[in-house]
Amino acid sequence: MLFNSIEFAIFIPITFLLYWFIANNNLKLQNLFIVVASYLFYGWWDWRFLSLILFSTLIDYSIGIRLSKIKNLSERKVLLLISVFVNFGFLGFFKYYNFFLDNFIAAFSFFGQPINIQGLDIILPVGISFYTFQTLSYTIDVYKGKLEPTKDFIAFTAFVCFFPQLVAGPIERATNLLPQFYKKRTFEYNKAVDGLRQLLWGLFKKIVIADNSAQIANEIFNNSTEYSGSTLVLGAVFFTFQIYGDFSGYSDMAIGISRLFGFKLKQNFAAPYFSRDIAEFWRRWHISLSTWFRDYLYIPLGGSRGKTYMKVRNTFIIFITSGFWHGANWTFIVWGALNALYFLPLLLQKKNKIHSDVVAQGKLLPNLKEFYQISKTFSLTLIAWIFFRADNIGHAWSFLKTIFSKSLFTFPHFSEKDLAVNTSILIIIFLIVEWLGRENQYAIEKLGFNKNRSIRWLFYLMIIISLFWFTGQEQQFIYFQF
Repeated sequence: MLFNSIEFAIFIPITFLLYWFIANNNLKLQNLFIVVASYLFYGWWDWRFLSLILFSTLIDYSIGIRLSKIKNLSERKVLLLISVFVNFGFLGFFKYYNFFLDNFIAAFSFFGQPINIQGLDIILPVGISFYTFQTLSYTIDVYKGKLEPTKDFIAFTAFVCFFPQLVAGPIERATNLLPQFYKKRTFEYNKAVDGLRQLLWGLFKKIVIADNSAQIANEIFNNSTEYSGSTLVLGAVFFTFQIYGDFSGYSDMAIGISRLFGFKLKQNFAAPYFSRDIAEFWRRWHISLSTWFRDYLYIPLGGSRGKTYMKVRNTFIIFITSGFWHGANWTFIVWGALNALYFLPLLLQKKNKIHSDVVAQGKLLPNLKEFYQISKTFSLTLIAWIFFRADNIGHAWSFLKTIFSKSLFTFPHFSEKDLAVNTSILIIIFLIVEWLGRENQYAIEKLGFNKNRSIRWLFYLMIIISLFWFTGQEQQFIYFQF
């Protein structure tokens, strides 16, 4: 069920009340209740795929227990490889089987040896890329000795299937989330209020910003051959805000809902469109995935140490792998490679960590240099998003060629003009709020708290009204397909 659906609006208050009033005094019962609620939540899409989550849970739980009893390095490596094989095996089959098969057939056809192999009609389990990475991180951390393996199967199962972040993250580390299942949770009013506030802001991002932007972006991308370069730029801009509102909105909702149940998830987005270079952007965008690849792939490969060719190699490996994680399409691989090209000059000049603070910290506005840096980074990101959104490489290339043509200097013309104007105004308001709250965990965490209570509640009321007044056509969360 979707966070912005009627079903979830019924599910969450019932779950909340039962959790705190029935399971409140018993830790085991709290964890068991979360498992049941999470399986119900996930099974709402397709109950058959619950077996995948359960099997992955059993494998990694068992391997964790076994690793605690074995000291022989070779045997430990075998156990780790089993976990990697099982998790990536499921992911590879469901997500990439047809991709590799199609490219295999295309390669033979190119060399004049056509073969006829039928692909499989495979349904991609929702969120498989997220929960496989989450369980795999547990096994790796246990293998490295960073985490003691748990013997509490119910707590581990709850960690794997925790419903707020099960299908689209954040990808939690066992070192952060799993210990929270060992401690009894008690209801705290302030945490619950904070969770509701972040949930509200996430709903605004998704329903008002992302869904309205999606209508315009879909119209333009799906009919890109009919439009001028200036119109295609608008389509790219609206998709840029669609994907941010959609994914960061989901993360805000997941984190907010988790707070309602006494859990604290890590921040997944930190105002990425206010970044001054592409390195800063990737420290602020999908933080849980970026740090996962950094810790479990980039650093083991050598990171930024070693000779220049190794730095270049590692940079392309991590970005292309990240692109491929997003989907079985060459567009995602090119998107990843393009971001690697953006990142590489900063790394080679040792400038990839110069912007570790918040832009214009403590100031109302950025200076001219910061404004230029933000604008340049946003423009580079926008170009990369075209590949992410395009149907294929040819579509992306055609899209870009039209943008960089004489038609770029014409007046945009398309059928959704009124919606575009209204959505643009909403995006400007949204950006102002995000800018004012850029130093917080989420934009409205502390915004207006120094004002009186009436103004604060009026602000919340305006957001609630906007959710109904500016509701766009319901769109599935983009990252559900990953």
